[in-house]
Amino acid sequence: MNPPLHKYPLVSIVSINYNGAAVTCEMLESLKQITYPNIEVIIIDNASKENSNSIIEKYPWITFLKSKKNLGFAGGNNLGFKVAKGKYFLMLNNDTEVDPGFLEPLVTRMENENSIGAVSPKIIFYHTPGMLQFAGFNPINPYTGRGTAIGFGMQDDGRFDNSMPTSRAHGAAMMIRKSAVEEIGLMADLYFLYYEEMDYCERIKKAGYSIWYEAGSKIFHKESMATGKGSTLKTYYLTRNRILYLRRNVKGLTLLVCLTFLTFVSIPKNTISYLINGKPDMLKAFYKGVLWNLTHRNVHQNESLI
Repeated sequence: MNPPLHKYPLVSIVSINYNGAAVTCEMLESLKQITYPNIEVIIIDNASKENSNSIIEKYPWITFLKSKKNLGFAGGNNLGFKVAKGKYFLMLNNDTEVDPGFLEPLVTRMENENSIGAVSPKIIFYHTPGMLQFAGFNPINPYTGRGTAIGFGMQDDGRFDNSMPTSRAHGAAMMIRKSAVEEIGLMADLYFLYYEEMDYCERIKKAGYSIWYEAGSKIFHKESMATGKGSTLKTYYLTRNRILYLRRNVKGLTLLVCLTFLTFVSIPKNTISYLINGKPDMLKAFYKGVLWNLTHRNVHQNESLI
C-alpha cells in the first residue's frame, strides 16, 4: 500500500520554453513516467516566435504561462516561482529528460536536512550514454571566474555515487526550498542567460544554507539546444556574465587581482585564439560582452533590470 499523498510534499517543476516546443514536449513525456505522485508542472513560454500552443494542447494538466517578452532564464523562472504552490521548486531545463525515480531522492534529501537550500541530481549527457556532465561542482576560482564540474566527461561507473555538499547547484536541474526563496528573494534577472544560478547559489549560501549534489537522482541533458553550441549569443553572455558575476560576488583586493587577470591574461588570450581560428564574429561577441561591463559599472548593485 502506498503512503498517503500528504507524505509527498508538492514539488513545483518550472521549465522555460523558447522556440523549442518539440523538445519541451519530450521533457513532458518523460515527466509523465515519474513515480513521484505529487507535482505541478509550470511551463513558461518566453515569447517564442514559433507557435507553442501545441504544448498546452497536448498536456492540459500543466500550467502554461506565455510571457509577452523574453525574460531570460532568471526572469522566466521567477515568473514560474510567483505562481508555484509547492514546498519545493525545481528548475528543470526543457532540453532534459528524467529518470522515472529522480524526484524521490531529491525530496528525501531536502526533507531530512532542513539546512539544505538547494540540491541538484547527477546529470548525464543525453546523446552520449553513460557520460557525466555533473556530479557536483568545484568552487569558482575568485581570481579567474572559472569553475569545473566534478566528473565532467567521465563515465558513470560508480565513482560518483556518493551524495555530498557542493559549491553550487546546476541550473539544468536545481531544486530549491520555497522557504529559502521567500527569505532571499527571486533570482537576479540582470544576467538574462548564464551565471544566474551561480549567483543565486551564492545568495543561498550567504543566507546560511548548504547546497548538495544528490547522487541517487539522475537526469539526462541535451546540452545547448536553445542557444546552439559555439554561438555568438552564447559567447556574448558567457563573457558578459562571467565578469558581472565576479563584480557582484568578489570584493576588495581579490576583485582587483581578478580584474587585472581578466585585463592582461584572459582578454588577450581569447583575442589571439579567435583571430588565429578565424572567428571574427566570436571575437566581436566577446568584446561586446567585455564592453557591456564597462558601460554598466553600477548595474551589479541591482538585483533586477526588469
